[in-house]
Amino acid sequence: MQVSHTPAAVSVSFDEPNLIGSAGLVPVMELAAQAGLHQLAGGRLSVPTDKGANAGAKVAALVAGMCTGADSIDDMAVLRHGAMKRVFGGCYAPSTLGSFLREFTFGHVRQLDAVASRFLVNLAGRAPLLGRTGAAGADPGFVYVDVDDTIIEVHGYQKQGSGYGYSGVRGLNALLATASTQTAAPVILGQRLRRGSVGSPRGASRLAGDSLAILKRLVPAAGARVLVRADSAFYGHATVAAALTAGAEVSVTVKMDKAVKAAIAGIDEKAWTGIRYPQAIFDEDTGTWISKAEVAEVPFTAFTSRKKTERIPGRLVVRRIPELNPQDTNQPTLFDTHRFHAFFTTTDPEVLDTVTADQTHRGHAVIEQVNADLKDSALAHLPSGHFGANGAWLVCAVMAYNLTRTAGTLAAGEFARARTGTIRARLVNLPARIASSARRIRIRLPQAWPWQQGFERLFTAVHPPPQPA
Repeated sequence: MQVSHTPAAVSVSFDEPNLIGSAGLVPVMELAAQAGLHQLAGGRLSVPTDKGANAGAKVAALVAGMCTGADSIDDMAVLRHGAMKRVFGGCYAPSTLGSFLREFTFGHVRQLDAVASRFLVNLAGRAPLLGRTGAAGADPGFVYVDVDDTIIEVHGYQKQGSGYGYSGVRGLNALLATASTQTAAPVILGQRLRRGSVGSPRGASRLAGDSLAILKRLVPAAGARVLVRADSAFYGHATVAAALTAGAEVSVTVKMDKAVKAAIAGIDEKAWTGIRYPQAIFDEDTGTWISKAEVAEVPFTAFTSRKKTERIPGRLVVRRIPELNPQDTNQPTLFDTHRFHAFFTTTDPEVLDTVTADQTHRGHAVIEQVNADLKDSALAHLPSGHFGANGAWLVCAVMAYNLTRTAGTLAAGEFARARTGTIRARLVNLPARIASSARRIRIRLPQAWPWQQGFERLFTAVHPPPQPA
């Protein structure tokens, strides 16, 4: 592609009052209004002083800015260009929103958590966020709840709570719980912002319990089987017991302690089964995989150091991979040695056999995509030196994520499972010209927009045409 005019024949001017750069905010924020975001935030937040006035409108403004990709308070200026004030109310200045956030204490962040959970439930009433459980695939209709934490890097010593965690970088720790199915992309059930140096499992049992309670209120999840997945940092009695108490099953990576090593050593050599893995070959005659990676399982009781009533019976599923010569991967070893990866699960072997349980547990990696998606948008930065403000920023980022996911679900097609960054680029940050006639607003969009059908499906879902009398 080449510019059709010479540089001297091209000029620019920022003087068109009827243009907006994010026309997709019109259906997205109408969806937020229908899900009760303004009323929920306005009714539950008690942020003090005049800076906390109109809390519902200010939270909605923060969420709107994040839906366009804003990752700092200054980026909220995107709400105040062109004809935005003709289409939206409550287009606050970045300084106003920053002052609002800095008034948040821990209690106010928890109030905002309550807003986020109820907002998600209302969104689920507008769109099938968890798709259809029981679809064909590796699992018999599970809803997966994945728990994980991530470090959000910060710079400077004035960030309250920042510190060096397991990643070795200075930051704050965000703990997340997501829900997904085989047919639907993840949504975020719960979130907590913690000090950067905090241990991963701290508060995880509370978050897991709260998230599972929220999941029960989502319409598509009614009666579905729930599987909580987590890595070895969350292998502890508190988190596992909280999940089981809430009626879920667990699939948690275990730490290689003496009990686990002894259980692995007791697995019969004939019990190992090849699985689909990189460089695996499928043998059509035997109907099995010929693979370097193999799995096996053994009955296992977790937390045997605790009293008998707190011990949890289940299965230990183990995957082993040959330990290759690190200097030359083509040179065979003198005798076979393996690397082992084991996880503890309470699922019924008739529902998830050994191979399927391993495949299902590996699906826990989906939460890493959520972490990356958030850090590609609102969580690229934590914009304030005030811990309470950053906690509120995280909750607003989660609401923006869930709102964008809902918009993608309503747009259907390629957007049903697309990254939120893709939805922003193709459906939200869409330039348009505002025209008005007879007290009606018409949004004039680019002709031959490649993703026109998806936008029209989203717009029609929240702006249905008048019904005949």
